Amino acid sequence: MATNGQALIQLQSIRKVFYTDEVETHALSDVHLEIKQGEYVAISGPSGCGKTTLLSILGLLDTPSDGEYLLDGRQVAGLDAADRARVRNRQIGFIFQAFNLIGDLTVYENVELPLTYRGMSANERKERVHAALDRVGMSHRVKHFPAQLSGGQQQRVAVARAVAGDPAILLADEPTGNLDSANGEQVMDLMRELHRNGATICMVTHDPRYAAHADRSINLFDGRVVDEQATAPAHA
Repeated sequence: MATNGQALIQLQSIRKVFYTDEVETHALSDVHLEIKQGEYVAISGPSGCGKTTLLSILGLLDTPSDGEYLLDGRQVAGLDAADRARVRNRQIGFIFQAFNLIGDLTVYENVELPLTYRGMSANERKERVHAALDRVGMSHRVKHFPAQLSGGQQQRVAVARAVAGDPAILLADEPTGNLDSANGEQVMDLMRELHRNGATICMVTHDPRYAAHADRSINLFDGRVVDEQATAPAHA
């Protein structure tokens, strides 16, 4: 893993073009972005500006049409599907707006599932799952199913699943989007706590209140970075 202060993510001249019915849609145009280890970055902008496309590229869920992407100093463009899946599983933690928990698995099993693909021993998986659930205050719900939890609790479990594998970076796509304001604030407090403990976070949000929690806010418009600024250290 990169040492503190070094670039964990580097994007250079990233473009993403979608072709449908002979129409070209330029989702991203000449995006340059650097995220250092331990940094908390918010990506904001209006609907359709390219935020989720950018996060999908960062998470290796999509590939750019052009440009260069280095993750922890490694060029990822040439990776095959199996290598991309391996990098996603080991280096990237995802937190989605819709939680994406599996309904017929318990809280424990949902958090454990990504770890099973690593060939970890049952004991190590157990330690990691319990440690992750402790961090988000959900240890008392290990045997519950997602349908038995509130939205805020489901998102806490989703955060536990994302951090259990000790990823290099957490990618959060509108993590408060399906929550009321009280639960949204609790999830943002949890993200801030993870950041204080050393997590590197890149979060997409349309809400300037939540963007203010980050160290740095990047504003997209029509697929381009139009503004970038350090946020006030109100969360310190």
